[in-house]
Amino acid sequence: MQQTNKNPDYYMLKASEAFRKKIMIISPKFKILYAGGKDFDKHKPDVVGTLCYEALYGRNSPCNNCPALEVAQTHKLALREPQGGFSCLYSYPVFSGEKIEAFAMFDFEFSDIKELGEKLHNRSNAFLRNLILSAVDGVVSADRSGKIRMFNDAAAEITGFSVDEAINKLDIWDIYIDDGAREIMKKLRSDEYGGKGKLKAYHVNILRKDGATVPISLNASIVYEDDREAATIGFFHDLRVELKMKKELAQTQSQLLQSEKMASLGKLAAGVAHQLNNPLAGIIIFSKLIMEEYDLVEEAKEDLRRVILDAERCRDTVKELLEFSRQTSQLMRPHDVNKAITRTLFLLENQTLFHNIEIKKNLDPMLPSVDANMQQLNHVFLNLILNAADAMDGRGKLTINSYLLSGKNGVCIEISDTGPGIPEKNQKQIFEPFFTTKEEGKGTGLGLSMVYGIVEDHGGRIYVKNKPDQGATFYIELPIAARDNQGDDNGK
Repeated sequence: MQQTNKNPDYYMLKASEAFRKKIMIISPKFKILYAGGKDFDKHKPDVVGTLCYEALYGRNSPCNNCPALEVAQTHKLALREPQGGFSCLYSYPVFSGEKIEAFAMFDFEFSDIKELGEKLHNRSNAFLRNLILSAVDGVVSADRSGKIRMFNDAAAEITGFSVDEAINKLDIWDIYIDDGAREIMKKLRSDEYGGKGKLKAYHVNILRKDGATVPISLNASIVYEDDREAATIGFFHDLRVELKMKKELAQTQSQLLQSEKMASLGKLAAGVAHQLNNPLAGIIIFSKLIMEEYDLVEEAKEDLRRVILDAERCRDTVKELLEFSRQTSQLMRPHDVNKAITRTLFLLENQTLFHNIEIKKNLDPMLPSVDANMQQLNHVFLNLILNAADAMDGRGKLTINSYLLSGKNGVCIEISDTGPGIPEKNQKQIFEPFFTTKEEGKGTGLGLSMVYGIVEDHGGRIYVKNKPDQGATFYIELPIAARDNQGDDNGK
């Protein structure tokens, strides 16, 4: 690299003289100490050592808008607009310690600054526009008349209207349902919803192009100009996915709670059953011994037979509780569900409760077998059919359908009645243990919970819906038996 011995001040001087704008250094008394720049060459020999306001403007005192006056007061750089002649637009202090030793003055054409400002403004606007258009939430802005002025792609996706449709054809009133827009404006003008001119996290439904409604969380504000309302802007956060996830989470939590309740009830039933088995066995054995070893009158024997019969009924109930709590082995094999339904109806249809009930069966004769414990399936159908008869108060129509589910992975049994139906608030609770709507002493609330447990044990599911006209329908879905396990069903 070629070395040079010239003083650095030489280069500073050459650089300032080559500068395309005017440069001037003045003392605190406004005396010109240095003048440089190409535009200053013709004045340079004459102005150095003179007062700037006299040499350049013919004034007797400093200019009123001189930026050096502001620098002297604030000790910070200052900028002023041109007033004609040499325009001292920009000034900054030159310090010696903490004292201002001189002022550096620069002449910039205001048009250059304005052009730079416009470029920065346009670049800022373009960035802001791209930011809004790329937002994941819908952004909608409207003027005072309701005409939509801004509508990004996310808003188009939420509402179903294209950006062109919204800006050229829609008013903000078309997006909200009924008087929704007016209600929002009332809240925006109130101090109660995030401060005047603001509305935060307000849940409202908007109207899609196809007529559907979309729940959104709205953050909105009023845009003011000189304290006047000029426009509104709203940010639409689509709540559909969030609400769906919350609903699914609530259902999952409900199912887990239900499973936990059933497991707890199973443990309770197992404990109670084991405690009752020994006393019941003793009652039966000793009652039979008394009948065999003593010469009793017939009335006494009859009483003992009743004791034995009742004890055996209790023992059977205990056995059912043990099976329900999974403490006994369950024989699972392919069975014909239609036979189980028919057998249950055969036992019930001649009972007094069913004399005024019309029973209609629509059973698919080609229904495949299901892996099941027939005794427990009988219990499921018996309980549901008796509940339907009670709901109709012994008068109405009972309909039982069986069919193959779509996808052919399972079968469905529908048990419908013409009773009053089940209140929606109770539909999620009817399978809970000890929940009942019957009068005290007429129901324990265990029947449907046991049905629920049996269906779950069979790998199926059970649920209930109200019919559009009247009554309720229980749906029992069961998986079909594996092909390699299917055999002849002997109905046992």
